Amino acid sequence: MNVELFQQWVDTYYKKRGWSDLDIFIRVTFLFEEAGEVARSVRAIELGREDHDIVDTDLKEELASEIGDVLGNLMVIANHYDLSFEDIFKMHVDKLDARYEAYIKKQTLPIDEKK
Repeated sequence: MNVELFQQWVDTYYKKRGWSDLDIFIRVTFLFEEAGEVARSVRAIELGREDHDIVDTDLKEELASEIGDVLGNLMVIANHYDLSFEDIFKMHVDKLDARYEAYIKKQTLPIDEKK
């Protein structure tokens, strides 16, 4: 599934359940909650857990599930503000490319020109 289809699916799915009607600040708290679950999953993979019966594949699947929850919440927020993830991705790439180009130019300038 591509990102545009996923964003449309999230929009439809959440609207059918009334989840998109929640106050945007509530949605942001859900995003933070899910981000915490991503952190917990990463910790479990990197440091282990008390339940040693869970194999690495299960931990990775749990992490993927939690990342999906974060993406779902980000999609709802983007949809709320009429933002396309395709546009967001492009803007992010352009921003980092510009920042990296500026950094490289700064690093290659003679010391007197850096000021």
